[in-house]
Amino acid sequence: MHWSYEHIQNARSFSRHLYGQGFNFFSGVPCSLLGALIENLAQKKPSLYVPATREDAAIGMASGAYLAGKQPAVLMQNSGLGYSLNVLTSLNLIYKIPVLCLITYRGLGPDAPEHWVMGKSCVALLKEIGIESAAPKKEGLAGALLKAKETLARKKEPFAIFIKRGIFGS
Repeated sequence: MHWSYEHIQNARSFSRHLYGQGFNFFSGVPCSLLGALIENLAQKKPSLYVPATREDAAIGMASGAYLAGKQPAVLMQNSGLGYSLNVLTSLNLIYKIPVLCLITYRGLGPDAPEHWVMGKSCVALLKEIGIESAAPKKEGLAGALLKAKETLARKKEPFAIFIKRGIFGS
């Protein structure tokens, strides 16, 4: 797939921020809104991105990577958050396994109907189970990442950054 120059530059810049904050293992399920970022991570030698068949499996791999000394992040659509709630609550929160979740914020404005319900509910769902999150604009991504890094280290719990349409893909 081909991405715009802006998407590629945003992905490269955010990747540098991720690496700079020590993130060194990535897993997830593809989403067009994360396309340029996933492509950027997958092109690293060795590749830092391990694709998963489902979002809960990606969180499982990331949790194992954390236990092996890595600092992991999971990339997913907010529709995949539904699959992930059980593993986040019964593994990550209970056993204090911090994982950064980069979740596309689908269902806001014009989007496919299957994204509408989760789009309205995803932030509240995470808040309800006690997972902090941020939904920054492009200019606020680096700041949200710093907040996530601090929360991951202090609380040893997951943190979610919602990625809005147009930052890494459309």
